[in-house]
Amino acid sequence: MVYIKKGSAILIGSIFLSIGINAFLTPYEVLDGGIIGLSLISYYLFQLKIGLMIIVLSIPIFILAWYKYKNYFYNSLHGLLISSIVIDILKPLRDFIRIDPILSSIFGGIFVGLGIGIMLRFETSTGGTDLLAQFIADKININVGVIIFIIDAHVIGLGGLLISKESLILSVTTIIFGGITTSFITSWHR
Repeated sequence: MVYIKKGSAILIGSIFLSIGINAFLTPYEVLDGGIIGLSLISYYLFQLKIGLMIIVLSIPIFILAWYKYKNYFYNSLHGLLISSIVIDILKPLRDFIRIDPILSSIFGGIFVGLGIGIMLRFETSTGGTDLLAQFIADKININVGVIIFIIDAHVIGLGGLLISKESLILSVTTIIFGGITTSFITSWHR
């Protein structure tokens, strides 16, 4: 029963995450933070596949998990692979929805936050900096959403330099709503 719940959380979380990225973030070159944000930067600058880049950029963190946190490694590997595949499969959503850029950033943040939050509630994640943030949260007893927010701020700052000022402003909106949503989902009483 635990595997069914965890598998369902990974699939549902991956779908929310993918909708947020493909339908709301990529049409306006908006960034999320962490490994996803770095993957979006590689997509905007070099047209590399977002899901594939998430896997490639997560390798160092998964090596750390293998040696130091095997439980996290096993719990997040499925989330990483499934969410990355779903992101690339749902690529057609990139041309499907067109709304105001600020609203798109808000909805993108909410959908990404829902996806990440659902996975974290079931002790899995997409890996990447979400996994790194979970390690840190366990060690210093701070809400994982706050740590994700801090990491995300650094990534979107880099994106603002490489993409545009408009991207930076929209991305700030996204990580605020993503961080709030992740915090709400992970701290909501079960």
